[in-house]
Amino acid sequence: MSATLTKPRRPAGASAAGAAPAVGQGTPPGKPATAALASVTGAVADAAFRAGSWLWKATGILAFLALWEFGPLYLAAPSTRVFLPPLHEVLLAWGRLFESGAIQGHLAASLSRSVLGFGIAVVAGVSLGLLIAWYGRLNSVLNPLLELFRNTAALALLPVFTLLLGIGEESKVTIVAYAAFFPVLLNTIAGVKTVDPLLIRAAKSLGLNSPRLFQKVILPSAVPTIFTGIRMAGTASILVLIAAEMVGAKAGLGYLIVNAQSSFLIPDMYAGILTVALLGLGVNFLLVALERHFSRWRTAVGA
Repeated sequence: MSATLTKPRRPAGASAAGAAPAVGQGTPPGKPATAALASVTGAVADAAFRAGSWLWKATGILAFLALWEFGPLYLAAPSTRVFLPPLHEVLLAWGRLFESGAIQGHLAASLSRSVLGFGIAVVAGVSLGLLIAWYGRLNSVLNPLLELFRNTAALALLPVFTLLLGIGEESKVTIVAYAAFFPVLLNTIAGVKTVDPLLIRAAKSLGLNSPRLFQKVILPSAVPTIFTGIRMAGTASILVLIAAEMVGAKAGLGYLIVNAQSSFLIPDMYAGILTVALLGLGVNFLLVALERHFSRWRTAVGA
């Protein structure tokens, strides 16, 4: 009796390993080119959409710049044109100031004062705000005093700072710190008070001590509100500093503006004002980027 050996059947449609696909079953010759063309077309459409979106957002600024350029030339009287030069004359004056190094020197002087005063205000405002918000008794004692000074304009105290500290750097840094302190302080208090109590109780039940509780729960939850105050403080520090430099200074953007006005260098005056606007815009963009960096956990949770 003999055994019959049968060869195992290969499943239908399967090919041997390493075998080339049958003719007519591979990728059509024109498909890679079509896919590449579709990818390029999609990238071009996406870039055009982004450019259109940015152009739409910049419509207001472009319209303002166009009005600044053509308004004094065609809409204003010749006497008004002397005090409101067109945009190209202001840009030419800015270029002359940049070539001579004057704009860089004044900008460096203003930045050094504002950064120092702003840094002092942020450190003091956040630290004191955390203490006041965490300890209720301290809040009840300091709140009336803080309300008194918060409602006192910083520029109203400029003569006091000038008399006590002189017209040097100390008075300008102090008034910048004073103006930027209260937005940071009040927003820090509000941010800590709005932390969810359930999160605090849950953290305490897990055994977190006070330093770890501040680090892991309270500060991350209060960061958006704190940065709102920091952005307000950044704007206030620049505005108050410019006003202080107009009163008594030998360098700085405020000094540049008031000196150009008194010397009847009107394009130079507008060049200084334009520099202040660009400086404020840059500071705001920087603070927004820092806020996004320190609030990345909120994006992750939302995702």
